[in-house]
Amino acid sequence: MTEQYVVDLQEVDATQIAVVGGKGAQLGGLSGIEGVRVPGGFCVTTDAFRRVMALAPSIEDRLDQLSRLNPDDREEIRTLSAQIRRTIEGIAIPGDLATAITRALARFGEQTAYAVRSSATAEDLPTASFAGQQDTYLNVMGTTAILQHVSRCWASLFTERAVTYRRRNGIDDRAVHMAVVVQRMVFPRAAGILFTADPVTGNRKVATVDAGWGLGEALVSGLVNPDVFKVRDGEVVSKAIAAKKRAVHALPTGGTEEVAIDAQRQEQPALTDAQAVELVRLGRRIEAHFGRPQDIEWCLADDGFQIVQSRPITTLFPVPETDDEENHLYVSVGHQQMMTDPMKPLGLSIWQLTAMAPMHEAGGRLFVDVTRRLASPASRAALLDLMGRGDPLVRDALETVLDRDDFVPSLPDAGPGGPPASGTPAPIETDPAIVTQLIERSQTSIETLRRDIRTKSGPALFGFLLEAFEEHKRVLRDPLSMQVIMAGMESTWWLNDKLGEWLGEKNAADTLTLSAPGNVTSEMGLALLDVADVIRRRPEVVEFLQGVEYLEDTAFLEQLAKLAGGTEARDAVEAYLDRYGMRCVGEIDITRPRWRERPTTLVPVILDNVRNFEQGAAERRFEEGRQKAQRKEQDVLSRLRALPDGDRKADEAKRMIDRVRTFIGYREYPKYGIISRYFVYKQALLREAERLVRAGVLPEREDVFYLTFQEFHEAVRANQVDDQLIQDRKDAFRSYHALTPPRVLTSDGEALTGAYRRDDVPTGALVGLAVSAGTIEGRARVILDMAEADLQAGDILVTAYTDPSWSPLFVGIAGLVTEVGGLMTHGAVIAREYGLPAVVGVEQATRLIQDGQRIRVHGTDGYVEILP
Repeated sequence: MTEQYVVDLQEVDATQIAVVGGKGAQLGGLSGIEGVRVPGGFCVTTDAFRRVMALAPSIEDRLDQLSRLNPDDREEIRTLSAQIRRTIEGIAIPGDLATAITRALARFGEQTAYAVRSSATAEDLPTASFAGQQDTYLNVMGTTAILQHVSRCWASLFTERAVTYRRRNGIDDRAVHMAVVVQRMVFPRAAGILFTADPVTGNRKVATVDAGWGLGEALVSGLVNPDVFKVRDGEVVSKAIAAKKRAVHALPTGGTEEVAIDAQRQEQPALTDAQAVELVRLGRRIEAHFGRPQDIEWCLADDGFQIVQSRPITTLFPVPETDDEENHLYVSVGHQQMMTDPMKPLGLSIWQLTAMAPMHEAGGRLFVDVTRRLASPASRAALLDLMGRGDPLVRDALETVLDRDDFVPSLPDAGPGGPPASGTPAPIETDPAIVTQLIERSQTSIETLRRDIRTKSGPALFGFLLEAFEEHKRVLRDPLSMQVIMAGMESTWWLNDKLGEWLGEKNAADTLTLSAPGNVTSEMGLALLDVADVIRRRPEVVEFLQGVEYLEDTAFLEQLAKLAGGTEARDAVEAYLDRYGMRCVGEIDITRPRWRERPTTLVPVILDNVRNFEQGAAERRFEEGRQKAQRKEQDVLSRLRALPDGDRKADEAKRMIDRVRTFIGYREYPKYGIISRYFVYKQALLREAERLVRAGVLPEREDVFYLTFQEFHEAVRANQVDDQLIQDRKDAFRSYHALTPPRVLTSDGEALTGAYRRDDVPTGALVGLAVSAGTIEGRARVILDMAEADLQAGDILVTAYTDPSWSPLFVGIAGLVTEVGGLMTHGAVIAREYGLPAVVGVEQATRLIQDGQRIRVHGTDGYVEILP
């Protein structure tokens, strides 16, 4: 195939990224949109780049060295990338290549001024913009200068920032090639950036125009603050005019310079309202062409707007797809389930198939549409009350939208509005036998599933699983189970409300629920202390575990048994895995590796327990909590009896204390049952994936994680898969990690986090939700991966979220701070059971608190202080 070194922009379209790079492909696509003017020019293709790179074999060695570097190794990256750039800039452009560029210049005018701009093949993509990673040169004049700047653009593929960006995004340096766009220069009186969706709120219906005098470089480089226009439905809805003291202008001899703006022009708008509206109209046309919101660079010259670049806005959280044009309001499932990371397609589809409510996917996360429940006044009040008790930020975000009056329609009440808002206990007697009966029922159902699934394979397995999912939902919907959960929650609320009112006590239920019986998640943490007891007495086992990170998971337990005392240690770990091995961080995603599949995950926690605790700590901890709760109960009841009408108040409180201690432990069981079922499903599905690998249909069994359940079923039936679909899903999943899921999302794309509207917090403190009473000072340990835990007694765990799998860490810490959570989420329940002061829902806690800082956690009042 003949190599093509130069191609006219008019001949390029958006499919030719491999030839002209992301920027070139976008500009070519723009050139074909009716009514959109793009400055004329051409692309020096990636063929030219590869030709030049081949002239310097030494670059290969340096690329090998780069590929082995950690993204945080700034010094080495800086040194190697500088060496590569110098080498590329020193290569003489071959004669035939230089001739091809010179001929193209002759078509547009050799004496014309040009913009010479880098256009990498991994740039301006839907999943990664790479904005500002490579170089652009403005107002370049003369053939010699243009050839020189083309070389500089090639070299800029290896700027330190570009190499680091690729490292962090898992992109191989060799997989990216550089084209160069050479475009006629536009000399604008104003220029700037248009976002066709609001880049701050994500609202797709609000466009934002940033505008300044002269070349857009002044805005891009941060030299001046721009005028900002917000445009919605064809009109400017707000604007802020800045004092624009400087601008970048082109020099007559080439290059650019900063100039001061006359005082009388500084605060004049760079655009009229009509021009801003006209520009947004152009932007909407461009957005429709590319099919997603765009970040557009524009120039206003004497004869109108010209577009010099358009790239996808990659930071917006996607919007769930619907088949109507109505408004929708979505609440994040991940914030309720303590798992805000993206889920793989198989995990998403199985959660959707087994959930009690319909769910919508966006950005690898799940959302529930609450529009209809908010539209009816009766169900609205109940939903807001429930959400507010769980997570005040969700309630505040929903109320922010409801306050606008025009987004959620108002419908007549259609019937009961869901669970009781507060106060009235669920109509069941306080009897521990009810909980025992529910657990036995669930265990029987899981054992039946394990037995029956063994004989199923091929397409028949998927039919069986669809029936199993119905049984799964039936168990979840069990009215008695729902009553027990609500009874435990409502008793907690009642105690906090009434004891606050009668005795002035905040969060009294936190102490009254210490060591509540029957909580499978808190038992899981204490059981790992018992495992540590077995290991602590065996020094050879402890030494082995300290080096276990280098072992494969499959070899871990086998090697353990070969040591002195190792058989007992292995048996203790095995027994723990038999009961809890289906758990893991992010466990609502069936594709996540379970502890049974990766038992070395537990080793750091076991070693912390060996180091930080004495023998028999589990039993002592539980008994201490039980006695503390008992003393609190006696204290509360005696103080109540001393009040007017005290006997009645004490009797009511006693009934509620008995009720909460009987039922609150069960709150954790349904999730345990779900995850137990998930592990059974997963093992069967992985057996099918292994069959596909043996048949040569899949290269790796984990590739099925990027198919939905329905697509996996079809792959097994047809014995084939779409390899490109799997690769596209892997790329999308990688990109979803960069997105922060909002608590609440509108169908317009507006992402709402909510706010704590409080004035009772010290200046500088981090505000959150009080979920477990007490105040504690200690060293903050910011831990994002449980497998990297290294805790000392008295440490305070700071993390993004804690699902049940984190509870083994709770026995060894003094307090808890999380970014996500509510009053009844798993971390909060276990923190109360263990008596740990805890504050959850602290926005950006893992960024604002540094690992090792001393902090004070106010678990009663709901805030965190960073100490000097």
